[in-house]
Amino acid sequence: MSTHDLKIGFIGLGIMGAPMASHLMNAGYKLFTHTRGKTPESFASGGATLCTTNKGVAERADIIFLMVPDTPQVQEVLFDADGVAAGLTPGKVVVDMSSISPIATKEFAAKIRALGCEYLDAPVSGGEVGAKNATLSIMVGGKPDTFERVKPLFEHLGKNITLVGDCGDGQTAKVANQIIVALNIEAVAEALLFAAKAGADPAKVRQALMGGFASSKILEVHGERMIRRTFDPGFRIELHQKDLNLALASARALGVSLPNTATAQELFNACAAHGGKAWDHSAMVRALEKMANFEIAPQA
Repeated sequence: MSTHDLKIGFIGLGIMGAPMASHLMNAGYKLFTHTRGKTPESFASGGATLCTTNKGVAERADIIFLMVPDTPQVQEVLFDADGVAAGLTPGKVVVDMSSISPIATKEFAAKIRALGCEYLDAPVSGGEVGAKNATLSIMVGGKPDTFERVKPLFEHLGKNITLVGDCGDGQTAKVANQIIVALNIEAVAEALLFAAKAGADPAKVRQALMGGFASSKILEVHGERMIRRTFDPGFRIELHQKDLNLALASARALGVSLPNTATAQELFNACAAHGGKAWDHSAMVRALEKMANFEIAPQA
């Protein structure tokens, strides 16, 4: 079977899933899809087969991708009566690109492998922009030979594709990524708030810092969001809260203290309490602004 003879399933056509699935369809793969919401018109017009159940996707596809919000949704998609597991036959591969619990991932993988199939967890970083531009970082857990089988498909979705270890290790890497991102957002927010309250132009301060050791993708992209007040997601605060919940729960189980991760989560919680769970995660700055009774820049 040549690569392009593969039949690809894609479940979850949301903000991230829709552009990712589109890249695979546009690359010439036969695509079978199912999603809880409305399927974008481009899939039907592009030749994708719209299935009525997740089981139907699994019955038709050789490799089945999932991109759904959280651990309970992955469990439902995989193991409900009309779920993926009910439609699998030996030799197929399930690839979960959602960001979920590493512990649950290992349990899901064991169940899928018991059916004679293989499993990869492959969460991503890069957000909506990375999904649309096919520049995602993909962190993979699973067997090396399964990874090599799916890697040509990953290459249509992202640029930095790493086999981290066995199932669950991809999710662990994603949790680590989300810790770093949250703490960087908090650092940029504090710095720009401090600069603005001190009377400096935060846009000029950001420009100056972009050339030095403090430069980062967060300062570049989210620092600009904070100044321009463009808090439409992007990546919703409620999703980052979910990821930090995974970090803090896992850390508790491991006996590890993550004090600044906990602080970042409390700032997200404060945003959510002010109606901001659907704001972009760069809007964490609003929680700090409330405490300072000062905004970096006027509302757009």
